Amino acid sequence: MRNIKVGIWGFGAMGSGMAKMLLKKEGIDVVAVCDRNAKRKDRSMYDVLGVERGERPEVIINSNPELVFTEKSVDVALLATDSFTKNAYDRIKFVLEQKINVISTAEELAYPQAQQPELAKSLDEVAKSNGVSLLGTGINPGFVLDLLILALTGTCEEVEHIKASRVNDLSPFGRAVMVEQGVGITKETFEKGVKNGSIAGHVGFPESINMITDGIGWNLEKVDQTREPIMSSVYRKTDYVEVEAGNVAGCRQCGYGYVDGQVKIEMEHPQQVLPHLEGQKTGDYITITGTPNINLQITPEIPGGIGTIAMCVNSIPHVINAKPGLKTMLDIPVPRAMMGDVRELIEVEIESTVEA
Repeated sequence: MRNIKVGIWGFGAMGSGMAKMLLKKEGIDVVAVCDRNAKRKDRSMYDVLGVERGERPEVIINSNPELVFTEKSVDVALLATDSFTKNAYDRIKFVLEQKINVISTAEELAYPQAQQPELAKSLDEVAKSNGVSLLGTGINPGFVLDLLILALTGTCEEVEHIKASRVNDLSPFGRAVMVEQGVGITKETFEKGVKNGSIAGHVGFPESINMITDGIGWNLEKVDQTREPIMSSVYRKTDYVEVEAGNVAGCRQCGYGYVDGQVKIEMEHPQQVLPHLEGQKTGDYITITGTPNINLQITPEIPGGIGTIAMCVNSIPHVINAKPGLKTMLDIPVPRAMMGDVRELIEVEIESTVEA
């Protein structure tokens, strides 16, 4: 079997991180990259990554997706461009129509039927009609506050209540995430942004809560959310943002899922850049009240940047193997680290004549 061919759309923090991970894997090649950033387009992927090309074929970053993604030019396209289903829809639809499987980092795509059922239905139909699959995933949503919780409930006879918290460092993420979280702005601007919708905070609580309730069979009635700024008393700087003392370093967001008129799921997600500068430790915490009671703590947190990159890359063989259509983390095997030849995980026949 030939190597699996992968294309990447969006070469910021997440997209370039996926490329670096893929270059270390056996049986899989990055053969195409699409990115419109003036500092990256028309350059060698290897130069942008700071990685030796060696004997690998050259890959020049192209800003035109119609030239990068032609029919069956790659087996899987990794899209790291958006957080919202509505914003990502046209890009995803275009790639699916080229008969290419898609894995997206868009948080809402982890369970798009939660807030965009019509778009989810449309994407499912497009994928099926072109014989390919679509998956949205990442560290959260995609794993910590949904898939991991569901896996733990598999050891329960009964579940009465779920409480989960992810306290994490935003620093590895790119500029788009910083804008969504309101990092670097004033408290007043943050509060205005929450009111007018320009500050999204964490994108994914409705998706995670719906995935959990659908997964265990609860009838979800509604989801409520709150957002509060995390203020910094010190200067902070990452590769993508600067935070002056007195400005916003992140967002503390809470989500509540109601079943039978009661809050059955509580989620807390305080995330900020460089939390250690003010003594804040990170971690992932899950408490399930039921039979039996379960308490899980992971300290420090599973790193968000590495976790998102790995979840997308490690899902590649499962998306290739999946039946055509829109998939969620409920539909595919739990991704695991690929330490051997990736081709050995492929269960379907892939064409030997795909051209990059």
